[in-house]
Amino acid sequence: MNPSPHTKLASPASRRSFLKASGALVIAVVWDPVLAHTTAQGALRPAQPNPSQLDSWLAIHTDGSVTAFFGKIDMGHALDISIAQIVAEELDVAVEKVDVHMGDTATSNNQGGASSALGIARGALPLRNAAAEARRILLDMAAARLSVGVAELAVDDGVIRVVASPQRKTSYAELIGGKQFSAEVTWNQQVGNSMNVTGKAKPKAPSQYKVVGQSVKRRDLVGKVFGQMKYVTDIRLPGMLHARVIRPPAAGAGVASVDQASVSGIAGVQVVHDKNFLAVVAPREWDAVVAARELKVTWSAAPPAFSGHDKVHAHLRAAPVLKSEDPLKNGDLKAAFAQAARVVEAEYEWPFQSHASMGPACALADVQKEHATVWTGSQKPHYARDGVAAILGMKPEQVRGVWAPGPGSYGRNDAGDAVLEAAYLSKRLGKPVRLQYMRHDATGWDPKSPASVSHARAAIDASGQVTGYDFVAKGFSRADINSNESDPRHSLLGMALGLPLNYGIGFNHPEESYKFAAKRLGWQVVAPMLDRSSPLRSSHLRDPLGPDIHFASEQFIDELAYATGQDPLAFRLHHVEAARDAVVLRAAAERAGWRVRSAAGKRLQNARLHGQGIAYAQRAGTVVAVVAEVEVDPASGSVWARRVTVAHECGLIINPEGLRYTIEGNVTQGLSRTLHEEVQFSPTAVTSVDWDSYPILAIGEQPQTIDVVLINRPEAAPTGAGEPTIRLIPAAVANAFYDATGVRMRKAPLTRARVKAALA
Repeated sequence: MNPSPHTKLASPASRRSFLKASGALVIAVVWDPVLAHTTAQGALRPAQPNPSQLDSWLAIHTDGSVTAFFGKIDMGHALDISIAQIVAEELDVAVEKVDVHMGDTATSNNQGGASSALGIARGALPLRNAAAEARRILLDMAAARLSVGVAELAVDDGVIRVVASPQRKTSYAELIGGKQFSAEVTWNQQVGNSMNVTGKAKPKAPSQYKVVGQSVKRRDLVGKVFGQMKYVTDIRLPGMLHARVIRPPAAGAGVASVDQASVSGIAGVQVVHDKNFLAVVAPREWDAVVAARELKVTWSAAPPAFSGHDKVHAHLRAAPVLKSEDPLKNGDLKAAFAQAARVVEAEYEWPFQSHASMGPACALADVQKEHATVWTGSQKPHYARDGVAAILGMKPEQVRGVWAPGPGSYGRNDAGDAVLEAAYLSKRLGKPVRLQYMRHDATGWDPKSPASVSHARAAIDASGQVTGYDFVAKGFSRADINSNESDPRHSLLGMALGLPLNYGIGFNHPEESYKFAAKRLGWQVVAPMLDRSSPLRSSHLRDPLGPDIHFASEQFIDELAYATGQDPLAFRLHHVEAARDAVVLRAAAERAGWRVRSAAGKRLQNARLHGQGIAYAQRAGTVVAVVAEVEVDPASGSVWARRVTVAHECGLIINPEGLRYTIEGNVTQGLSRTLHEEVQFSPTAVTSVDWDSYPILAIGEQPQTIDVVLINRPEAAPTGAGEPTIRLIPAAVANAFYDATGVRMRKAPLTRARVKAALA
C-alpha cells in the first residue's frame, strides 16, 4: 500500500524531501517566440488567421528571415524542415532563413492537424502557392523600384538583382521586411486537410528545384538528445493548479458518492465532482497524485460490459452487423464459386491495440471570462480549440489552442481528452489548471484501434486460376469516437457529463490493384460492447485499420500463391494491374535478394528457422512493398525480423533523409504491433495499464538492417509517407514466418506463447 505524504518513512530520504532539500523546483516560463518576434517588428499577421490573406501564410522580417505559418504539426518526422524547404524553394531564400511555426490557432489556419500522412501531400500545397505568390509580388515591387521589367530580374537568397547590372539590387527585407503584404489569395473554401489557396503565380517546375529533393538536416535532434526541447509537460503558469482525473474501476460504473473528508488532510486539495466526472486538484502536483489515490469513492454497480480479450473474436463473429459496405465489387462471384474446382478459405484475427504513447497526456488550460488559452500535445490543436470552445460555451475565436510537443500519437490518443478536461477544470476553479494523466490512465483509457476478424475466400478453377476473390473484414467501428476532439460528445468528459451519444460507423478495405475475374472487397461494423465512457472506445491509430486488414489480405494472397503452386512474388506480379505497383514490388524483391519458392517448410539454420516474406499495398496514392527476413527460435517462441527491405514510391520526394527516417519509424512501430501489442481486458475493465501488461518492441528486437529503396517521381505530386509502410509489416513478417516454419499464423500479435503453441 502506498503511504500518505504525511506518513513518516524509514528510508533516509523520500522523493519529496529530496526535492525540497535540492531546491529542484523548476518554473518554465511560457514564451511565444513567434508572437514576440512579430510584435517587436510590427503586426505581420491579420488579427485572426484568414486563409484568403497572404499574411496568414508567411511573413518576412526586417532581417530577411521568413516565418511560415503552418496549420499542421509534426509528430517526430521533421515535417517542419520539409515545409521550410518548400517555402525556401519558391521564395528563393536559404532554407536556414525559414522558420516554420506550427499548430497555433492564433497564427495558422486549420489545415487539419497531423492527419492521414497528409503533412506534405496536402499541407504543403497552400504554403507552396503562397510562397510563390509572395515572390511574384516582391518581384513586381523590385521592378518598380529598380525601373526595369520583371523578366530582367533574378533572385538569389532574397536579394533581387538586375541581370544585366548586378550592382543594381534590392532585397526582400528592404521591400517588405516587418510589414504586411496586404494581398489576397484565392481560398478553396475548405477547412482541414483539403484547404488550399492559389495566387496569380505559378509555382516552380521540379526541373528548377535546388532545395527540394535535398537531404537537409532536421532541426529538432539537438534539443531532444540534450534535453533542451520544451514539451507540453514543461509548461507552467503562475498560480496554476495540478489535477488528476479519477476513472471508475469497472467500465460503465458511475459515481454514487464521494467522501471529500477522506482527503481533507492534504493541503489545498479540492474535489471536483459533476455527474460522473471526478477529479482532484491541488497547488502541488504530488498532493494531487496522492489525493487521487486516497479519495474514497463509492461507485454504482455495473454489469460486465465486455467479452474479455480471449473471447472478443467469438463475440465479433456472432454480433449482428450494424452497417456493411462493398467498396469494390465486380464480376459474378456467385458463379465463380459455384463452378470452382476448389475453394481456399481463411480467417484472420486482429486485437484491440493501444497508442501506448511514451508518456501519458498532459494539457494546460487558462480560462478567463472572455477568452481562454490551452496548451496541448494533441495532433489537431485547431480541433482541440473547437472542442474546448464547445465545452466552455465560448466561440472558437475566443479560444487559442497552442500545440506543444508531447509524447506523440498517431491518430487520436488520450491528449484529446486531457485538453477538454483541463479547460473544464480551469473554468470551474477560476485558475490555470495543468492536468497530467498517470500511466494507467493513458494505456487503460486511451482510444483503441478496433479488434476485427477478416474472412477471405477464393475460387480456383481446374487449371489453377483464381476466378473469384472475396474479402470481408468485420470489426468494431474505426470511428466509434471521432479522430479529433472538436465535438465534446466524443470525449470521456462529455460522456461523463451525460452529453448525448454521437458515435460514428465506418471501417476499411484492402488497397491494392489485384485483378481477378470476379472480386469483392467489403466490410462490416458491429456495435461497441459499451457505448458510453468505455476504455475500449475505438478510433484512429496509425494508418487506421491498415495493418489489421492487410495482415489478412496479404497473407491470403500468399496462401493463394502456395495453393496454386506459384512463387508469392510471381503470383503478385501476375495479378497486379497497376504498372507502378509492379515496379515497386520488383524493386523490393531485387534489393532484398528474393529467393523464388513455391512451397514453404522448416528452413533450419543453427537451431533457428529462417524465412522470407513479401507484402505490398497502396495507400492514398503511395505504393509500398516490404520484404521481411525473420529468424524464429522454436525453443523460446521469439520472432526476430533480422532484415526489413522497403521499396517506397510516394511521388516527388522533398527530403530523402527525412523520408527514410519516417519509413524506419513505420517499421519499428509495425514490428511492435505485429509481435507484442494486444490490449488485455476482463469482462469489467481493461487490464493492460502499463509496460508489463502492454509490452512494446524492445531495442534489442530492432532489425539488424532496415534497407529502404526510394523511388522518386518528381513529375508526380507527393502522396505521403507517414503511414503506408506500417500497413505491410504484419503481413510481411507473418508470410516470412510461414516460409520459415510451414505454419500459418492467422492471429496477431505473434507473441512467444502463440508461436510456441503453433510450432508444438
